[in-house]
Amino acid sequence: MQFKSPQINSLQLTSPVILAPMAGITSLPYRRIMKSYGASLVFSEMISANGLIRDGHKTRLLLTTCREEFPFGIQLFGDDPVVLAKAAKMVVNAGSLLDINMGCPVKKVVRSGAGSALLQEPRRVGKIINAVRKVYPGPLTVKIRSGWNEQSLNFLEIGQIAEAEGVDAITLHPRPRSQGFSGKADWAHITELKSAINIPVFGSGDIFNAEDGLLMLQQTGCDAIMIGRGGYGNPWLISQLLDLLAGKKVIYPSSAEKLQVALQHLQFHRDHFGGKKTLLEMRKHLCWYARGLEGASHFRATLQKTEQLDQVLDLTKLFFTQTEAV
Repeated sequence: MQFKSPQINSLQLTSPVILAPMAGITSLPYRRIMKSYGASLVFSEMISANGLIRDGHKTRLLLTTCREEFPFGIQLFGDDPVVLAKAAKMVVNAGSLLDINMGCPVKKVVRSGAGSALLQEPRRVGKIINAVRKVYPGPLTVKIRSGWNEQSLNFLEIGQIAEAEGVDAITLHPRPRSQGFSGKADWAHITELKSAINIPVFGSGDIFNAEDGLLMLQQTGCDAIMIGRGGYGNPWLISQLLDLLAGKKVIYPSSAEKLQVALQHLQFHRDHFGGKKTLLEMRKHLCWYARGLEGASHFRATLQKTEQLDQVLDLTKLFFTQTEAV
């Protein structure tokens, strides 16, 4: 079965494997690692449209990029069409693509009326996309869930509104907001959406190994797959998927390879954010790199108590050189 690389408006991707935008995860260092393993499109963390137009320094830092990670997508969230249009106008030349988040289930985002809360207001969805489309000439996408809850699965309605208002592609995570990340994603929703609209549909949800990704493409007919939680500490998932799509054998990394990439990730983080933030944020990433290795639980527990970055480095090197995948 042949899988084409999707085109989003004027943007031609090199493969149907995309990195999902994830708050607190997809910072520049993480994106650089995932891009090096073959992600055809990477995204910023979720960026507040309100924060951006108020010229918040921390918000603007989320737009920091580098040439090697392009094509680079920017994801905005908000609930006000006017504010989102202003923010969209500000990032016209900052990336290759703009995505509007309409699927985030986090309480803080939902309470503000943004993210998946928008699924309760289809008319507002239309107004937001219409306002952004008028000021943003480049590739424009939206990311949604199946609905607010099991009783209001309105992804087909939202998808048709998005297409009518000029969106170039849509990503569906086939769980309602009420489900969070529990249970199983209903990939049949992706199939239904793909049949109902004429723009590219990207699938997201429960892709934890290369076989999962291939199965989603085969079962749903979606145009691309978006890697989220399955990529935590596992950039090899992307290269394995690309190998599988090319008919090649899937190769799994050794402990030595995991160490090499973990240290590269840590160095990218240190160069970009400095030592203090690296100490706080890289602990979770190093724990993810350690998954599947003997003694990982002890490593995680020790890592969380380590207060010096040099000690984190020493502990990481010791752990990965003394263990093998189980």
